Amino acid sequence: MGRHHRAASSLTGGSGARLRVGVGSIGAVGASLLAMGAPAVAAPAAAPAPASSNDSATPCAPTAKACVDISAKKAWLTDGHGKVLYGPVPITTGGKGYETPTGTFSVMWKDKDHTSDEYDGAPMNNSVFFAPGDAFHEGSLQRDSAGCVHLSHDASEKFFDTLNVYDQVQIVP
Repeated sequence: MGRHHRAASSLTGGSGARLRVGVGSIGAVGASLLAMGAPAVAAPAAAPAPASSNDSATPCAPTAKACVDISAKKAWLTDGHGKVLYGPVPITTGGKGYETPTGTFSVMWKDKDHTSDEYDGAPMNNSVFFAPGDAFHEGSLQRDSAGCVHLSHDASEKFFDTLNVYDQVQIVP
């Protein structure tokens, strides 16, 4: 993990103009979460019981706003109550040694025009980060990622426009 990070300058304003959603400094977010008694958004939450086929049209819990099925190479957006709003759409995920983490996460931050610090400034348009270094973003559907969830251009825009910070993301093997 830890492949893609928000640049330090984005917290102070430098390139932060690209950051579309955020609540200030990471410290303020952490302090707010602690004050609310909520778990840290960077750590995977305990995985809820999988939804039965009668509960949802996805393999994820009804509360997941984004659902990823790695083995089926598909992803969905839902209303958080089990109703599919978009999808399934084709995806690619992390290859051997760069596996996409599984579990239940929360959207941490978003960046419309993100570029990778670790992969020579590679474009990661429509990035929606759900774990440290891992995001939904536009990318190749023909090759494995370095841990992120690659979406087509249109799907990445839909995920970016639909998901908000703190929305639940569930990734199943």
